[in-house]
Amino acid sequence: MGTPPPFVPKEPEHAAVLTRLTYRIHTTLERYLPEQRLFLKSDTETRFIRLRPSTQAIALVFGSLALAWTILATAVLLLDSISAGTSRQQVARQQALYEQRLNDLSADRDLRADEAASAQGRFNLALAQVSQMQARLLASEDRRRELETGIDVIQNTLRGVIKERDSARDQVASLSTAPTAGRTEAEKLADADATLEMMTASLGETAQARDVMQTEAEKADARTAKVTQEKQQLETRNDAIFAQLEQAMNVSVEPLDKMFRAAGLSPDDLLSAVRKGYSGQGGPLTPISLSTSGQAASMDEIRANAILKSLDNMNMYRIAAFKAPFGMPVRTAVRYTSGFGGRDDPLGRGLRMHEGQDLAGDYGAPIYSTADGVVTFAGWSNGYGRLIKVQHAFGIETRYGHLSQIRVEVGQKVSRGDRIGDMGNSGRSTGTHLHYEIRIGGSAINPMTFIKAATNVF
Repeated sequence: MGTPPPFVPKEPEHAAVLTRLTYRIHTTLERYLPEQRLFLKSDTETRFIRLRPSTQAIALVFGSLALAWTILATAVLLLDSISAGTSRQQVARQQALYEQRLNDLSADRDLRADEAASAQGRFNLALAQVSQMQARLLASEDRRRELETGIDVIQNTLRGVIKERDSARDQVASLSTAPTAGRTEAEKLADADATLEMMTASLGETAQARDVMQTEAEKADARTAKVTQEKQQLETRNDAIFAQLEQAMNVSVEPLDKMFRAAGLSPDDLLSAVRKGYSGQGGPLTPISLSTSGQAASMDEIRANAILKSLDNMNMYRIAAFKAPFGMPVRTAVRYTSGFGGRDDPLGRGLRMHEGQDLAGDYGAPIYSTADGVVTFAGWSNGYGRLIKVQHAFGIETRYGHLSQIRVEVGQKVSRGDRIGDMGNSGRSTGTHLHYEIRIGGSAINPMTFIKAATNVF
């Protein structure tokens, strides 16, 4: 009997399928990625590293993934940089426009104030000239009345002289017809001639005085007409000045009134509050009063007082604008992220009320006070992190949360534009930003109302 063949165990069917699949994959890889050998030669020996197709495929896959991740990360960083640059440029343009409009408004306000002061001087000068003209007019009127009285007296005197002349003529006629005992004809004629000469001289003087009075009366009428014309010209010029001043006041005050109304504040209440606490040099402007006899004010006085009231309102508006938070707390490039109102909690705790405006920017960016006020809190607060509270006029409070550094103390007075802290990520925050709040009477309102309202003026 022959020797039986050695026993070769049969591979399981699934192992054979796996082997064939592996062989096909290996054959396919060898077609595109043939086996490579990396030789490493030293002074004594030479070694090589075998790079199989599967090893090359794995290295190629991981290299491709690394390259794709690098490209994706670079694109994200580039897009973020472009977005930040665009936002920074927009904020810079808005800030430049804000400063330019503020400068223009200040220059226009100064110009209007100068024009008002100049117009006030011209108005006072015009009133003085009017008073002088009125005095001359009254003097001319009195002189005219005196002349009229003199003419009446002269006319009455002339009538009396005429009556006396007629009476003398009648007496002469009666004497000439009556018997004249003891008088010659020559004496009678001489007496009659003397009487006629006296009457003729008296009549001549009376006529001359009448002509002089008539001339004086005509001159007085001419002066009166001239003064009246000058007064009308002066009134016309004053009307033009008042019209320009009234237009300038409307142009200056109307935008400020709209700004306060857009922010939800009553301009009348603000002006009343500012006047109560007014402590500026000279006090508010007072109305003009030129009448000392208790008479009703003239139209010029009424218009002048209206202009002074508008100037006073504009001054009060300026004071109120600096006392109310019409400013940006951040001047560097920022992004408006989470706004005022309901939102999903960033830490996954459901729907919450967000009582402010989030402004995302660079860590350590300066934070500025948006209005004049007093610091009432400066420290750590749950949720807010490092928090600053500033109390302003009219019951307004601003809050600045999630700061990295606080630069003020409680009780410190701050002005608009003073640096009070730095932007950070403290407290309940998921990234670097400023949480900015405005509260009126303790109730939070949308800060964007004030920010947008200020852009219409400043």
